[in-house]
Parts: sequence; C-alpha cells; structure tokens
Amino acid sequence: MLVVLDTNVVYQALRSRKGASFFILSLVREAQIALALSIQVFNEYQKVLTRPSSLQDLKLTKTDIDKVLRFIAYIGKPYTTYFQFRPNLQDESDNVFIELPLTSNSNYLITNNVKNFSVKSDLKFDDLNIITPADFVRLWRKEHES
Repeated sequence: MLVVLDTNVVYQALRSRKGASFFILSLVREAQIALALSIQVFNEYQKVLTRPSSLQDLKLTKTDIDKVLRFIAYIGKPYTTYFQFRPNLQDESDNVFIELPLTSNSNYLITNNVKNFSVKSDLKFDDLNIITPADFVRLWRKEHES
C-alpha cells in the first residue's frame, strides 16, 4: 500500500508518541506501508518542521528534525511531478499534496484537514482517496489485524 502523508500528520506523529498519526508513521518505519515522496512534499515537511515555533512545540532540536527528514528521504519512494493542477485549492501549499498521490497512484492521501482538499476545489478526482489518520487506522486494523 502506498500513501502520501500531509505535513500535519508527520507533525502530529512527532508531537505525540501515541495516536493515529504516530501509528501511521510506525507503519511506514516498519515497511508495512510505503510512503510516496516528491521534492516539493519533502521541502514542505522541512519548511514546517524546522520552524523555530515547530521545534519549540515539538520539543526537538534541528538535529533531531534533520534525522527524521533523512529517514523520510531514505524510506520514501521518490516521484517527480511533471504537471501542476493550478489553481486548485485555497491554500497553494496544499496543491503538492494533490499532485503527488495522482502521480504516484497512491492508495491514500492521509491528512487531518480533509476539508482543505474538498472545499472550493476546482478539480475533482474520483480515484483520489483522502482520509483522516483515525479513519486510516480503523481501516488498516480492520483489514490487517482482524
């Protein structure tokens, strides 16, 4: 299974060592699911996670975040997006999280902000499954732990 993680999922996984986001990052770490990655998405992770306010909130150092980012870069399956569906979403920075799952043919885009990808969106993609971390974990457990 191939997934794309919105930055808020990675952030939440680092903020709390429990919960759905942490469980999903653990599945990635254990190679039970694969993480699709593009340069644009990686740059968004880096930009958000290394902000001084993020470092303070996460109670991590820049060195800690660099280790996490190196891990993500190492395990992520790289994809290059050659097209851009713009304008599409209200928040321009969210567009990369639409392009990557379409390019990589990912099974899911996992985000805490599902509405950001559906409200006032110009484009609709029937094959793009956008799901919250909690809903993904419920689905995962139903399919793999029953």
